[in-house]
Amino acid sequence: MFAKRQSALAAAAGAAPRAKDGPSLTPVINALKKPPVVAGLAGLFLLSTSALFLTVLGDPKAGTPSAHVALEREAPAAQAPAAAPTGFEAFSMGAMGLYQNLAGGGDPAAGGDAVITLPDGGSVSGQGAPISAPVHAASPLAKAPIAGLSQPGSNGPLPMIAPDGRVPAQAYARPFRPNGKPRVSLIVGGLGLNAVTTRAAIERLPPEVTLSFVPYADNLQSWIDQARAQGHEVMLEMPMEPTGYPDNDPGPYTLLADGGADDVGAKMDWLLGRATGYFGVTNYLGDRFSSSDTGMNAFLGILRQRGVAFLDDGSFQRRPGAWARASADRVIDRTQSPAAIIAALNGLEAQAKLRGSALGTGFSYPVTVEAAARWTAGLEQRGLQLAPASSMSMRPGR
Repeated sequence: MFAKRQSALAAAAGAAPRAKDGPSLTPVINALKKPPVVAGLAGLFLLSTSALFLTVLGDPKAGTPSAHVALEREAPAAQAPAAAPTGFEAFSMGAMGLYQNLAGGGDPAAGGDAVITLPDGGSVSGQGAPISAPVHAASPLAKAPIAGLSQPGSNGPLPMIAPDGRVPAQAYARPFRPNGKPRVSLIVGGLGLNAVTTRAAIERLPPEVTLSFVPYADNLQSWIDQARAQGHEVMLEMPMEPTGYPDNDPGPYTLLADGGADDVGAKMDWLLGRATGYFGVTNYLGDRFSSSDTGMNAFLGILRQRGVAFLDDGSFQRRPGAWARASADRVIDRTQSPAAIIAALNGLEAQAKLRGSALGTGFSYPVTVEAAARWTAGLEQRGLQLAPASSMSMRPGR
């Protein structure tokens, strides 16, 4: 190979130089004729054509005149902080589901992890957690039991009239001194089955509001002790036979219309022996029981002998008896809406101004507790005196 190359160089030596032609396209043409190059060029042409097709036809406005304007976004105006929810909004948040399970545990010592603090200083807690900021300062009543006012029973201590004449209806009632203004009283019941609602009622409502507890509640004495320590007088609810029983069943110790005096007495021994510290009892249902002369006479006779008052929800007005009696003028939460409850409370207020006194009763629905807390806060400015329910009771014949 090297010899051939040297011969070529020698032959060319001394020859006159050849004139230079323009650039030749022959190498390019020869290269383009090669099959691989032809195939590559064809593919490139196809891709270019497709891109052009998509660019033009993919935008319906391709090829039309266009203009671009630079826009400057104004800085967002400073927004005022969201208003704090009202006490009612915080207290009745349905999504929380805190007040729906009335079968939940009622242990006052149970722990929890949810506390709702209301804008005006009160708070309610989930799962039995402690109340962090009571609205009303405690105004403690005497710790129960008070000596001489109870005796042993087969199911627990039973109320009794003391040898010196003291009676539970007076000793366990909240002391009250009228100031000459029309008096209005409120009983909130259904307490003890649910820790959240019970704590809310004890802490949110002023001490003059009377609290009524369900006898089936766990740790009932502890709940009553807490209510009295805050200043509330308390009552026990007596389950009584309603229309539709047993489909509508108030529980295993329901006082039955046809049960007879012995049955009423045995059941009341259990009911009254559940705790101490109550000044009176109230009915839970009982429209059918109230029509039984035998049952009602036995019931009222036992209360009279033991020095206990009976304050009903307004459906027993024709039944005198017990050591002391009173009947509510209206139930404030037959319709469970803020507007309806406030309207009922305003009606109670008007009746007190007209007649000198009025007694209302309601259940411990969250909306009831919150409406009552707000309504009672302004009673004094409106010329009324909030009184414990015991002050509305009277001895028979007086």
